[in-house]
Amino acid sequence: MKYVVVSGGVVSGLGKGVTASSIGLILKSCGFRVTAIKIDPYLNIDAGTMSPIEHGEVYVLDDGGEVDLDLGNYERFMDIKLTSENNITTGKVYKHVLEKERKGDYLGKTVQVVPHITDAIQEWIERAARIPVDGQTGPADVCVIELGGTIGDIESMPFINALGQFSYRVGSENFCLIHVSLVPVLNVVGEQKTKPTQHSVRDLRGLGLSPNILACRSTKPLEDNVKAKLSQFCQVPMENVVTLYDCPNIWHIPLLLKEQKAHEAILRVLNLTGVAKEPALEEWSLMAKMSDKLHVPVRIAVVGKYTELLDSYLSIHKALLHASVARRKKLVIDWISASDLEQGAKKENPDAYKAVWKLLKGADGILVPGGFGNRGVQGKILAAKYARENRVPYLGICLGMQLAVIEYARTVLGLPDANSTELDPNTKNPCVVFMPEGSKTHMGGTMRLGSRRTYFQAKDSKSAKLYGNRSFVDERHRHRYEVNPAMVPRLESSGLTFPGTDESGQRMEIVELPNHPFYVGAQFHPEYKSRPGKPSPLFLGLIGAACGELDNVLNQSCQETAVSRPQSNGKLERVYLKGAAKKPVSVVYSLCS
Repeated sequence: MKYVVVSGGVVSGLGKGVTASSIGLILKSCGFRVTAIKIDPYLNIDAGTMSPIEHGEVYVLDDGGEVDLDLGNYERFMDIKLTSENNITTGKVYKHVLEKERKGDYLGKTVQVVPHITDAIQEWIERAARIPVDGQTGPADVCVIELGGTIGDIESMPFINALGQFSYRVGSENFCLIHVSLVPVLNVVGEQKTKPTQHSVRDLRGLGLSPNILACRSTKPLEDNVKAKLSQFCQVPMENVVTLYDCPNIWHIPLLLKEQKAHEAILRVLNLTGVAKEPALEEWSLMAKMSDKLHVPVRIAVVGKYTELLDSYLSIHKALLHASVARRKKLVIDWISASDLEQGAKKENPDAYKAVWKLLKGADGILVPGGFGNRGVQGKILAAKYARENRVPYLGICLGMQLAVIEYARTVLGLPDANSTELDPNTKNPCVVFMPEGSKTHMGGTMRLGSRRTYFQAKDSKSAKLYGNRSFVDERHRHRYEVNPAMVPRLESSGLTFPGTDESGQRMEIVELPNHPFYVGAQFHPEYKSRPGKPSPLFLGLIGAACGELDNVLNQSCQETAVSRPQSNGKLERVYLKGAAKKPVSVVYSLCS
C-alpha cells in the first residue's frame, strides 16, 4: 500500500480537499486503484451534529456515515463509494481507545497519547485503507490521506505525531507528503511572497514531517525565481514545487497537476514510475473546458436556510452543475434565504423582501433543499406554492419534499393548520410525522441514514422515467420525519401522487404533481450520488424542465440500456431492460449494488 498525505499550512480554506481529490483522480488515471481517508481533528464523533453554517454540509455515505464534505469531493472526483471508516476524527479515536481501556486491553498500563492514541491512529489508517471502495475486491494500490486543519493547530498534534511514526513504519518509498501552502501576492507589482510557506514548512519539520512536494496556492502561476527560492529554503526539489493558481472551476485542478508533472513527482517518491501509465484525462479535460465555454444560462433559485455559507449546500451546487453541463447550459444559481420570503421580512426590510421575490419570480426552476427547525420554513412553503401555482419546475429534497406536501394540504385540501409534528407537535392535521424507530433523546447517528431502496409504483411518472424505468433505485437518506401514511389517500384523491415508496409501501419516498411541467419531491438526497459526467436523474430532470428540454431528457432516460451482469460461472451475461430498443451502452456493474 502506498500512502499520499496532504497537509495544509498558513491559513485554512486553501483547498486541501480539492487537491487531495485531484491527486486521487490523476493517480487513478495512471492505472492505479485509489482510496481516500479524511482526518478531522475535532472531538465530535462525526459531523452529524454540527451546524451547516459553521462547518458546511454534512455529507452522507452509503453505510449511513455522516462525514465531512471533503469525502463528497473524493467520491465525485474518483467515482468511488467510501465508508464511515474513511473519516477519522479525534472523537472516534479517543472513544475507541477508551473502550479498549475499559475492557482491560492495555493490561494495566497507563494509557497515554503516545503510544496508545498514535498507535490507534496508525492502525485505523491501515485498516481503512484496505477497505475496497471501487466495486472491486481486495485493497487499493494508493491511499490519499487529507489531514484536516492547519499545521500548528493544537488539535492536530496527535495525528501529526502518528503520521511521523507512520512514515517510518511503512517506509519512505511508500509515503509521500504533499504540503498545500499559500504564496500571497502583495502590492501593485504583484510580488509573490514565500515567507509564509517557509515558516509553515519549518513548523512541519519541527513536528517530524518533511514535505516531498509543495503545492502552492496563489492567484497566478509561480515565477521561476519564486520556485527556486521555495526549493532552496524548504529543501524540496524545484520540479516538486507546483502552483495551484486560480481557475475558472475546480475541474481544472487535476489538469494543472498533470501539466506541471506533479504525478511524476509522486510516482518518483513512491517508486511507481515503471508501473504507471500516462494519465488519461482527455474526457475530464473536455468537460472542464466545455464548462467554461457554456453561455446559454439556466437560472435556478435555491431557497435555503443556511445560505450564509454556500458550503452548506455544496453537494446541491455540484449536482446542479453536473446536470447543467450535461444539458450544455451555463448554471446560474440565485441563493435565496428562505426567511427573506416571509411576510415578517416585508415589514423589517421591504427592499430585501422585494429583491428576493424578484429573484424567485425570475428563476427558470426552484429547488428547496433539506434542513431542520422552524426558521425559514414559511418562506420555503411560499416558494413551493409559487412553483406549483405558476407551473415553475420544482425539486424539493427531504424537508423540501415535506413542505411541498404540507403546502398542498393547506391550499388544495383546505387544511390551513396542516403541518409537520417537527414544526408543530400539536397540529390536528399532521402531514409529516416522526419516524417510529427514531430517537428523541440522542441526536447523533439516530436518523434514517445511508442507502435505502425506493420502489417505483408508477412507471409513467416522470421520476421513474428519469431513472430509466427501473423497478427500484438506491439513494442516500438523512431525516427523522416522513410523510404521514394516514394522510396519503386524501392527498392522492386530490391529485398528488407518490410514485416511489419503500418496500413496505408505507414510507413515501417520491412525490409528484402529474399535471405540472415538473413538480417533484424526494425524501432521499439525490445530490450525494451525482457525479461529473453522471448527473443525478432528478437534478437532470429539474434542469431539463427549467430549460424546456424535459421531453428530450425523458426520452434519453427511457431508452433501453444494455448492461452486463456476472453469472455464477464468472462470465458476463448481456441483459436488456424491459421496454426499449436494444442499444448497448457502457455501464459499470458493481457487485456491491
